[in-house]
Amino acid sequence: MGVRVTDLRCKEVINVCDGLRLGFVTDVEVKLPEGQIVALVVPGPCRFFGLFGRKDDFVIPWACIRRIGDDIILVEIEPDKCRVPRPKRSWP
Repeated sequence: MGVRVTDLRCKEVINVCDGLRLGFVTDVEVKLPEGQIVALVVPGPCRFFGLFGRKDDFVIPWACIRRIGDDIILVEIEPDKCRVPRPKRSWP
């Protein structure tokens, strides 16, 4: 079964282990030249009303996806193991 990137974007990701709502898919990692989706990228939660940026992103391996529905994607992960630090922005 083929999956399009546009079908994955803007779907909410929920961890079935603890029911945690991780957020919405904003990007995917793709293995080139095969074009195989390797992982989903979900931005971390906002800090203090969004004024101080976001926390670390979640990079969820494709093997951890359990079900893709119309509105949500169910994954089985340990959130601490799939966190990737966001790059720090330098101010001029």
